[in-house]
Amino acid sequence: MFVIPAVTMKLSCRRKHDAEKAYQGRQIMKHVSKLAMAAMAAFIGASATSADTLPTHRIPAALAAEAASEAVAACARQGYHETAVVLDADGATIAVLRGDAAGIHTIDSAHDKAYTSVSFKSDSLALAERAKGEDSIAPLAKLPHVMFFGGGVVIKLGDEVIGSIGAAGAPGAKLDDVCAHAGLDKIRDRLK
Repeated sequence: MFVIPAVTMKLSCRRKHDAEKAYQGRQIMKHVSKLAMAAMAAFIGASATSADTLPTHRIPAALAAEAASEAVAACARQGYHETAVVLDADGATIAVLRGDAAGIHTIDSAHDKAYTSVSFKSDSLALAERAKGEDSIAPLAKLPHVMFFGGGVVIKLGDEVIGSIGAAGAPGAKLDDVCAHAGLDKIRDRLK
């Protein structure tokens, strides 16, 4: 029979006890770490879900159709064959009206003028001037649907750009611009 001295047995029990305490300590730290990570995830998730959404305003289709119709009619009264396109703030088409005898190319031209205006949040006639200056924006005309030529007019509600109207077909950018403004003027007071 083998006898373990009491000192050795005491030392062995102490090591076992210390090892158990260390193990328990690690388990507690793991649990605390998991709780801390869960709390942080909940906090981050709560702050993201409690964020306010962005308010947006949309041009009703009926008003967009009315604006396009007035732009085409204003140019027709002057003897021009016009097309008008109304876009929302994202550049999506709301209304298109191709006037009698307007060339097929005027659909794309009116769209691109409106797209340029809503994208740059400025009338395309003013942008055409900026394309000529020393700090020219002309290289941006290489982007799809960007056209620095008059006839695109932003539609605003206060300071917020909510869309644009583009007109094409008159013999000149300034004439297209006048027609686009006529369309905007027709609906401006009813935008809310």
